[in-house]
Amino acid sequence: MTVVRDPLEPKISLWHFLAFYLRFLREREGMSLAQCGKIIDVARSTVSNIEAGRQRPQEDQLARLDERYGTGRLLQLLLWYARNTHDPHWGRQLVPYEEQATAFRAYHGKSIPRPFQTEDYMRALAMAGAPSDADDTVARRLARQQVLLDREKPPFFYLILEEEVLRTSVGGPQVMKAQLAHLRGMMDLPQVIVRFVQPVAGAHEGFDGPFQIISLERRDIAFAGAQYGGRLIEAPGEVRDLWARFDRIGAKALSEDASRALVERYLEQVT
Repeated sequence: MTVVRDPLEPKISLWHFLAFYLRFLREREGMSLAQCGKIIDVARSTVSNIEAGRQRPQEDQLARLDERYGTGRLLQLLLWYARNTHDPHWGRQLVPYEEQATAFRAYHGKSIPRPFQTEDYMRALAMAGAPSDADDTVARRLARQQVLLDREKPPFFYLILEEEVLRTSVGGPQVMKAQLAHLRGMMDLPQVIVRFVQPVAGAHEGFDGPFQIISLERRDIAFAGAQYGGRLIEAPGEVRDLWARFDRIGAKALSEDASRALVERYLEQVT
């Protein structure tokens, strides 16, 4: 029996509109999923996922479809606008990318990044944000943390943090002591690099906000954080710009050994 899928609601986001429109064009041409897949050199299931909004198309794929449908550069331009517009459902797309990632490079200025948080530290942050949903928030974050860290071959992590994250008392002294001890232990793992930027380093490009670069098997994507959400970045040029920004921030950071010593000093001060 043929499975009939309801189309996405195109008013939710440009990504939904693009997926909706791709399905409309294919069906208008009387093409099957498999026939469309041959045009863009992917499996039938990939076309289905793109049209359902579960997977995002790439520029070369839309260039082929623009040629096939006679739409000029319309689909490629829609992709450009979608990549540069806030997506309210960015989190859903970020999770599968994290699960596939081979490496994470991140700058954080205010807190320990989630993969390296203890449960108590995580809970204290959740309570500060939305106390009524804290249990659900912590459960989701722990599950995502487990997926990242409990792989047979864990991803590579390179974190640049502000010294401020060590002195900010999240959850009280005992929670912070356990968190700092956990972080210090993680810093000895071969797939982990953690370096700190001290206040004396002065202003740098990280002041604009946190971001991370996620390396997948064939390409890199990025995520820039912000209040009430953030933006998933897939345009290669923007990702390259964030790589350069990450390198410039790193030039102001302490060495790995000096960063370990810094965490140890803060551990000694926690009472």
